[in-house]
Formats: sequence, structure tokens, C-alpha cells
Amino acid sequence: MGNLDSIISPGPVSSGGAMTMARRMAVHAVQVASAVCAAGSFLAEGTPARVLAGIAAMTALFTLAIGIRYGRRAVAELDGHLTLAAEASAARSQVEELFAMTDMLQAADDHEDAAAVLMASAERLLPDLDGALYLFNNSRDRLDLAQSWSRRPGFAPAATLFPENCWALKRGKPHLNHREHDNNGRGKSLCCPHAVGKASSIEVPMMARGQVFGLLILASEATDAHAQFQDVTRIARALADSISLALSNIALREKLRTQSLRDPLTGLYNRRYMEDALERYINLAQRTGTSISVLMIDLDNFKRLNDDHGHAKGDAVLRDVAGQLVSTLRPSDVIARYGGEELLVIMPKCGLEHAAAKAELLRQRVEALSAAHGAQVSASFGVATVPETATGAGDVVTMADTALYAAKQAGKNRVTTAPRRKRGEDKAAPRLAAAN
Repeated sequence: MGNLDSIISPGPVSSGGAMTMARRMAVHAVQVASAVCAAGSFLAEGTPARVLAGIAAMTALFTLAIGIRYGRRAVAELDGHLTLAAEASAARSQVEELFAMTDMLQAADDHEDAAAVLMASAERLLPDLDGALYLFNNSRDRLDLAQSWSRRPGFAPAATLFPENCWALKRGKPHLNHREHDNNGRGKSLCCPHAVGKASSIEVPMMARGQVFGLLILASEATDAHAQFQDVTRIARALADSISLALSNIALREKLRTQSLRDPLTGLYNRRYMEDALERYINLAQRTGTSISVLMIDLDNFKRLNDDHGHAKGDAVLRDVAGQLVSTLRPSDVIARYGGEELLVIMPKCGLEHAAAKAELLRQRVEALSAAHGAQVSASFGVATVPETATGAGDVVTMADTALYAAKQAGKNRVTTAPRRKRGEDKAAPRLAAAN
């Protein structure tokens, strides 16, 4: 009985199969001996019968003990297999959830969509953890809270945080903010200054294509938060990688969309967008019975400015003129670069007189740029309005351009409006009237 463990325990890996077979044969031999002794005890008499019966009993107990040991070992192995199967099933579910999240992120149009997908996936994958998603603003000097999910008061993410206050962003690696002593005696860790509340947290930078897009924070108030975070670090990294790649794709799509709609030098809308917008705005104005005005703007003597001061100065003047237009006009007005040094403005719900007054204000602001650039800067304006001077999109731009040509002929640096239509006139006449 003392050598029972050595009999049933597995041998070396190199000879495991042979050792197992030998032990199995030894057990079978003991069982055969027990059966022979038991049979012999029935045939013998007296002392030999008792000896054989005793030997049979001992070998029977021996084989019973071996069976019990084998049974316990089989149960332990079964439990181990069940545990591995459960872990494999959980891992498979996590992988499926991550694949589903990636598939959903491909349909995300903006940061709000991506943040909503992340929150839904994180709540399913990590139901015991709170979380927050921070994204860089346009100037990349701070991170704004895009989404948070929390069921506990100990986690209170701030509305904004700054990169210089975050160890995860400084190091480009996940960082653990552990605030309390855990069950294993671990003390507090070095925490980021922006971390508030009693919850411990792990922060994972979101990086894709060499650029950091934001920060993913997962938080827990459990006393074993350190061990908990070690178990979920892999999932946290997978979540951060998926959302960062989605944010990179969103940024790329936004850049391409902006390039297709905007002029790269001035940041104004391009001519293609202006033509589409003009058609929509005029149709809307005709349905609502309101006026819509068009300003055609041309910088005076721009070729001479480039020749005398260089094209860099000309580009700077164009950008500043565009900035003056954007800061002066309404957000609903469409400002576009029509071509070269020509600009065009669409002003919904704006009559002829009001458009001419706004054009005069713009003319004065453009002229005021001369002192800043050390060169003469001015612009001529042509104004046309539907329905006061034009009938629709087909002639309003032509009328504004004709008025602009008249302003140039009259000496430049002035505003000229197209003539009003006569009652019952279907098409505007090419006559012009000076506004100043």
C-alpha cells in the first residue's frame, strides 16, 4: 500500500506510454492473483484455505484502493478539462464580440457612433468595470470626454484632461492608477493627476498609424483591482486597438471629404460645392418666398501684388481676406473660392439693400488689410439678388459677375449692384446701378 502512489503516478514523459502500460499490466496481474487465491480458498481446507482467503482479501483491497485513486484522478482531470473548456468558450465569446465590434465600427460615421459602439462592447465584455473614452480636440492641446459608462459613484471622469497630466500618454503605454491597498498587500501606485474618485483605473492610449487619437480608461472599486486589471489588460488593449483604428479611418474620411469640398489654401468651399449649394438655396428661397443674394468678389491688382511681393504674399493676402469674410458673415452664408483671386458668397434670406450694405462692410475690412501686409489690398464687389435682380440660379451669378465687371470699370475698390427687375419682366436686363 505504501508504494501505491508510485504505481499509479505517471512516469517520465519520454517513457510515459510504456510505464502506463506496465502499471496497468501489474494491476491486472494483482487482480488475477486475487481471483486465483479466492478460488483456491474454496478448494483448500484448513490453514491453506485461510491463507489463500487472506491473500485474496488483501489483493482485493489493494485493487480497490487503486480504483479509488484512479477515480479521484479521473475526476480531477475531468474538472480540469471542464475548466479549460469553459475558458476556451469564454475566449471564443470574447473574440466573437471583438469581431462584432470591429464590424460595427466599420459603419461608424463619426466619433459619436464609434464611442457608442465601444461602450456597448465594453459593457458586454467587461461588465464589472466602468469606463470612459477621451478624444483629442482639433488643436490637440487637450482631450475631451466623448463617452463614459459608470454604475458606481467612485468613478467620476472629468470633462477634459490634458496630455501633460497623463502618465499613459507620456509613456505611450498602459498605466495603472491603483489607489488603495489590495488583498495581497500592494500599496498605492503612482496615479495620474487627472484621476479623481476612489476607483482604481487602467489607462490605455489609443494609437493607430503612428498617431495617438485618445485614451481609454477602465475603472474598478474592487479591493483586488490590481489582479482584475491584469486579467483584462489583453481585452483592454484589443478594445483600444479596434477603436483607434476606427477613429483613424473616420479622420481619413473626414480629411478626404474636406478636401473634396474645401479649397486647400483658404479653407473656403470650392466651386463644385458652391454650385450645388446655390441650386439648393435658391430652390428653398423660391418655396419660402424669401430673397437670396450673391456677392461676387475679386481682389484688385492681384497679379501686380504677386509680381511685386511674391506669391507667398499673395497667398497670405488670400487667406486673410477669407478670414475676414468668415468672421464678418453669418454661419449660414456660404463662402467659396470661385477661382484664382475671385470669391463668391451666397447669402440666404438677404435682400439687395442688406447684401449691398454687408458688401460695403466687407470692402472696408479688406482694404484695412493693407497696413498689415505692407501693400495695397482692395477688392471689388458685384451684388445680385433673387428675385429682385435675377430669376434663379441660371442668371444670378452672371448678374453678379456683370456687376463686378462694372465695379472694375468704374475704378475698382467699390460695390456695384445689378439693376432691379421690372414688374412682369422674366429676365433681368443687363443694366447696372452703382451702390455708392
